[in-house]
Amino acid sequence: MINQFFQSLESRQAGESLPLEEVMSHLMFNSSGLIPVVTQDQASREVLMMAWMNRDAIDATLRSGTMTYWSRSRSQLWRKGETSGHVQHLQSMRIDCDGDALLCEVQQCGPACHTQRSSCFYLGVDPASRLVTITESPPITGEI
Repeated sequence: MINQFFQSLESRQAGESLPLEEVMSHLMFNSSGLIPVVTQDQASREVLMMAWMNRDAIDATLRSGTMTYWSRSRSQLWRKGETSGHVQHLQSMRIDCDGDALLCEVQQCGPACHTQRSSCFYLGVDPASRLVTITESPPITGEI
């Protein structure tokens, strides 16, 4: 489905601005009221994770400067780092050309993944060998 609003932006020039509320009202949330968000480390450019936001999560993130997502498993807002301390500080938010995905650049404090790895994307796929390789080991916990 083509989003006419975002299609109308294709010919706009760099530096032009639009009211945030107008753009937000045209985002393409799914039937559950969610939009995917890719989170990237601003310094390293590494993709850290993919999660979901609803309108409240977007508003909370913009208001606080701390990444807030929608937890589908708990059906509630989830502020990244709330329990782990591995907070993500929003540096920039971008909307894709179709209005159906967000890209957030963050300053990551600690690991991004619940496995304690730096990124949730630690499984590399090799199409030639048809193997999936673990690209980063979890941290060693406890004493030997």
